[in-house]
Amino acid sequence: MGRFVLKRSLFSLVSLFGLLVLVFFLSRLTGDPAALYLPVDAPQSVRDAFREARGLNDPLISQFGDFLFNLAQFDFGDSLRRQRPAFDVVMEAFPWTLGLAGLTMALVLSGAVVLGALAAIKVGGVFDRISSVISLAAASAPDFWLALMAIFIFAVGLGWVPTSGTGTPWHWILPVAVLFVRPFGLVLQVVRSSMITALSSAYVKTARAKGVKQRAITFVHALRNAMLPVITVAGDQAAGLLNGAVVVESVFGFPGVGKLMIDSILQRDFTVVLAAIMVTSLAIFTMNLLIDLAYALLDPRIRY
Repeated sequence: MGRFVLKRSLFSLVSLFGLLVLVFFLSRLTGDPAALYLPVDAPQSVRDAFREARGLNDPLISQFGDFLFNLAQFDFGDSLRRQRPAFDVVMEAFPWTLGLAGLTMALVLSGAVVLGALAAIKVGGVFDRISSVISLAAASAPDFWLALMAIFIFAVGLGWVPTSGTGTPWHWILPVAVLFVRPFGLVLQVVRSSMITALSSAYVKTARAKGVKQRAITFVHALRNAMLPVITVAGDQAAGLLNGAVVVESVFGFPGVGKLMIDSILQRDFTVVLAAIMVTSLAIFTMNLLIDLAYALLDPRIRY
């Protein structure tokens, strides 16, 4: 198991390094920060001094070397906009994204596992058909369209919930609801498919012959063995929620890493962009590693 963990960790570090290289050089293509932070009529000497103070006059390779050297000390530099350490800025926003994704994923798993298991009991029945239509529609719905429609209908039209902010639990309803839809549809399909296979297996037929109740067969015997593919998909969707939160947080003005990242890109605040990418990527890689470990523990063949 230790060798398996080491191998997966090394793969994650290589992927993380490649991502940082890509983001670092692409972020420099967004423009010159001096043009954004200084007045239009600022003299060239002031612009040069601004760039020199922030190392922007150095060649890109030299800037990247300095970035890696500082990164080894876990120093991302200061935010141009906020004049504070970029890492501190990101860590203030990250708990909001983590809470939003965690709450959404808990609701997704609770609803999808129960409904998927019930739909698999009678394949082709009314409940199964309804759940299939709902899951396909949910899995196909884009987040940005749902977010705009949710604001238009429930916030502007009906006035039931606020359009943005985080002041009360009511502010969380629309962001959570929009993030919930797509992963719910995907996980529901996987649970249903896995449960159909599990319920048709020999051990389930033996349990029925022994007189075990259908509820125990479904939620004790079959569900336990059907959870392997569900764990994989749920982990992938949980990581996707961290990425998908970028759109949802921007639409609803939610103060998470997603909105911070978009704002920092528009402000050409490179240090915050890189810090946000680093923190989010580490969270996703850690989550994927935990999912791999859980899968390897449940199915020892995966370790080899």
